[in-house]
Amino acid sequence: MLMSAFGGFMWLLFTAMLVLAVVALVMAATAREDAYRAANKQTKNFWLIILGIVVLVNLVVPMLFLQIAGLIATIVFFVDVRPALKQVTGGRGPRGSSSDGPYGPYNGGR
Repeated sequence: MLMSAFGGFMWLLFTAMLVLAVVALVMAATAREDAYRAANKQTKNFWLIILGIVVLVNLVVPMLFLQIAGLIATIVFFVDVRPALKQVTGGRGPRGSSSDGPYGPYNGGR
């Protein structure tokens, strides 16, 4: 009974790590390349490779040590890189706001 509960907990933990890595990979892929340079972080390709390896490790290699290393890389992306990218882009997505003009947001002449 106890081993079954432990196995279920580990499955839930591994699934959560995989989901976090996939979400981080999608966020890294949708951010603009120039935002990484402007935020003074590693390049977009660097983060795509690192997070892609993390997803691959979580899917293929059932080694807890490698999965924890991948979790650390994912946490670094969420805690350090993503907020810096949001600050540089003004919190907008990769395309900006729908009210943005060629020189910035349109404020209705105010």
